Amino acid sequence: MYADTNFPTKKALKLAVAAGQRVTLYAPGIGAPKSDGVEFVEGPWYPKPHTWYAKVEVHNNVVVRVE
Repeated sequence: MYADTNFPTKKALKLAVAAGQRVTLYAPGIGAPKSDGVEFVEGPWYPKPHTWYAKVEVHNNVVVRVE
C-alpha cells in the first residue's frame, strides 16, 4: 500500500497530513484500499528500497492520521 505522493520519509508524510494536504492511498495489483479505517503504508516507491512504514487512519479515502 502506498500514498499517492512518493514521500521520501515517514516524517514528510506526517507533515503533509498535519498541514492539511489531501493524501490518498493506492494498492497496485492488490485491489482498492479501505475508504474508512486503518491501513499500512510503505515508502518510498519502487525502484527505491522501502525505508519507512506507517500505520494510517483513513476517512472518506483521505489519510487523516499517521502513526
